Amino acid sequence: MLPMRFLLPLLLCIVLPGPWSPAVAGETAEAASAWTLPPINRPDLEGTPRRLYDWRGRVLVVNFWASWCGPCLVEIPSLVRYQEKYGPRGLQVVGVGLDERDKLANVVRSLGINYPVLVAHPRRDLSLLLAWGDRRQTLPYSVVIARDGRIALRYVGVIDDMVMHDYVLPLLEEKGPAAGDGPDSKKAP
Repeated sequence: MLPMRFLLPLLLCIVLPGPWSPAVAGETAEAASAWTLPPINRPDLEGTPRRLYDWRGRVLVVNFWASWCGPCLVEIPSLVRYQEKYGPRGLQVVGVGLDERDKLANVVRSLGINYPVLVAHPRRDLSLLLAWGDRRQTLPYSVVIARDGRIALRYVGVIDDMVMHDYVLPLLEEKGPAAGDGPDSKKAP
């Protein structure tokens, strides 16, 4: 029998997304705005406190992942490529690593991650997944936020070129408030 510490990662990695998954193919949020959900305020890998709200006004791909998650490691090179290619047009990938800081830092170095990675506690911060719509707490899990703060997509599984083309790129063409403009800019939640 496997020790309990290996059971959760194993279960999370064997659940494969598909059309039956509750957070696939454009499920929208119950909240009108990402900024009405519990805030993601976590340190980055250098220990600097960061807030997801700091990137408002950009199209955000908030990607929850862990170093032990095989599909997450498969997905990261694509996210790096998307950040490099579409960052100048307003895309911002933000990783939320549910893992120990040193393990996340090793993945960042190994895979050349070029976007911010926030450190979330692998046990205490699992509630973030539920709060942001991942009812199964399955990784990888991504939330796409439009420039105006509305949640455009909740997605369980690897974000690939088709998802990027169908759901994220159209948001880059939308005109929305720039960072610091619009109704959410008065005060950070």
